[in-house]
Amino acid sequence: MALTFYWYPKCGTCRKAKKWFEDNGVEFNEVHIVDEPPTREQLQDLYEKSGLELKKFFNTSGKKYRELGLKDKVKTAPEDELLDLLASDGMLIKRPIVTDGEHVTVGFKEEQFEQQWKK
Repeated sequence: MALTFYWYPKCGTCRKAKKWFEDNGVEFNEVHIVDEPPTREQLQDLYEKSGLELKKFFNTSGKKYRELGLKDKVKTAPEDELLDLLASDGMLIKRPIVTDGEHVTVGFKEEQFEQQWKK
């Protein structure tokens, strides 16, 4: 089964991840995270399957994150509110997000991709 690869083409980290997939012959379907952001329900599913804290899904180095002053809010806001925020704007979501429907990775670390996505 091909992976779902949520990415932003102008993101250097996303381009590195895409190159890694291509170099390793891993099939994937691209989803432009800004043009087609995951729904709130999809985000909740990704979050639950990832085993990560919800704050790890925020693009903390993004302009939008800083403009909205989310640094402190992310630490204290209820999960529902954070999921609604993430679903409201693809630029708030850390990328790339990769899933096979069961497993999820957020961001790109080559060793993590080697373990999780190289078959």
